[in-house]
Amino acid sequence: MTSATRQPESPAPTVPPRLIATDLDGTLLRDDKSVSPRTVAALAAAEEAGIEVFFVTGRPARWMDVVSEHVHGHGLAICGNGAAVVDLHGGPGTHRFVKVRELARENALDAVRLLRAAAPGTVYAVEQTYGFNQEPEYPKLHMEVPDALAPAEKLLSPGGVADDEPVLKILAFHPDLDPDEFLDTARIAVGDRATITRSSPSALLEISGPGVSKASTLALCCAERGISPEEVVAFGDMPNDVEMLTWAGQSYAMGNAHPAVVSAASGRTVANNEDGVAVVIERLLAERL
Repeated sequence: MTSATRQPESPAPTVPPRLIATDLDGTLLRDDKSVSPRTVAALAAAEEAGIEVFFVTGRPARWMDVVSEHVHGHGLAICGNGAAVVDLHGGPGTHRFVKVRELARENALDAVRLLRAAAPGTVYAVEQTYGFNQEPEYPKLHMEVPDALAPAEKLLSPGGVADDEPVLKILAFHPDLDPDEFLDTARIAVGDRATITRSSPSALLEISGPGVSKASTLALCCAERGISPEEVVAFGDMPNDVEMLTWAGQSYAMGNAHPAVVSAASGRTVANNEDGVAVVIERLLAERL
């Protein structure tokens, strides 16, 4: 699940899909963060046809209200790039954590120190199951007000802020580096102490526990349901989707996707603002008739 590209000779899948796994921002959602009526209808039709739908996103659970009203069937979402599986039933404010794959604080501290040394000027924020904390220098990239302001080392040390609450991921921002250069630098510096990816167009990295990714958590959820990779159709647009798109039997890069995503996917659809996910779902359902 670490290969960044799909081999051209991979055979086209012939197994009918049992699960659709879709990223949200830049993929299922339009740029205004809405879910179009066409997409809502396509998701409902897929589940009515017996195909499960998983939202698989880098977003924290508390940012899932944007799709909560559109869940059907099981209502599960994989959040935080695989760090948590959340039950969205009950609507906004009532989300329940089903599975948590935390970033151990020892690993988190190592990652912060190693990346700070490799890329001076890096600033951090810390995502937990319910809380959000950041360094004072971390820019206002998110809509919410942090629960605490302190150096990352203090936030993550034993006895620090909310040390009884699991850390899901760290956000690392650099004001000057090219986003892909920053990602390469971080992966080399941190090594196997953590999993590092990005979903933002800016130099904002997302640091999770070793082996934690959208792909690995999706694989766990599918195994629990007896669903094979060949029975999964996945959609994405950014580097944090690459492993998931490589793992799935069928996968689609959006028309607006990062080049690495285009290389990883087995197919391509139109952009998020043109309802690219709905276009593919409609075709898949038509082929089942």
